[in-house]
Amino acid sequence: MSWNSACLEVLSSFEFTNAGGRIALPMGAQRLLAFLALQSDGAQRAAAAEQLWPDCTSFRAAANLRSALCQGRRVGSVSVVDCVGQRLVLSPSIRVDLHGVRESARQVIKGQAPLPPEWDRLVGDLSRELLPGWTEDWLLVERERWDQMRVYALEGLAQQFQAAEQYLPALQAALAVIAIDPIRETAHRMVIEVHLAEGNVASALRRYRDYRAFLQRELRVAPSPRMTELVQNLTPT
Repeated sequence: MSWNSACLEVLSSFEFTNAGGRIALPMGAQRLLAFLALQSDGAQRAAAAEQLWPDCTSFRAAANLRSALCQGRRVGSVSVVDCVGQRLVLSPSIRVDLHGVRESARQVIKGQAPLPPEWDRLVGDLSRELLPGWTEDWLLVERERWDQMRVYALEGLAQQFQAAEQYLPALQAALAVIAIDPIRETAHRMVIEVHLAEGNVASALRRYRDYRAFLQRELRVAPSPRMTELVQNLTPT
């Protein structure tokens, strides 16, 4: 990121910076900028007002939107929100952290990206939540989309690293998936496969038994036969 560029961060927390300095914005402006950062084609004014202030009357929501625009449309010399008729669009000059990480995730999922030398940075970026602590309804679907994309990207990284016999990054990527979705079997299975590839039989068995106990406790179900087959010939289960 250029030191002189304006950047909007929505992963882990909201933060707007320009020329390397953090700029404080009122909550209304924060919500507007975050909302527009997640709309690839922008949003109509009326739709943005309704989504951002669903509990207000249309008149009050429109007034809140005008206030947020006044507070966040320009920050110093930087144009942040462009108005195209009745459509609001985040200025293309604003760098959004989510956009860059999402593009890296797409490349991994498509199999178009080489194994990153700075794998820990990419795993860390994919481990970051979208605006944690925010309770807005319009974020629910966006969070689910982001969670699904980063889960698939991390699993793709784990598979590629495992195939390349780079076991530490493979484990870290799989464990990051488990932190996002503890129930998801695929990542637990990858952890077991990596342990077995390294010859760590005891670690593989412990992971299997811990996951089996977790599923029984939470859902009253058992691991899939595919997962059980990984360890069934190692010792009686």
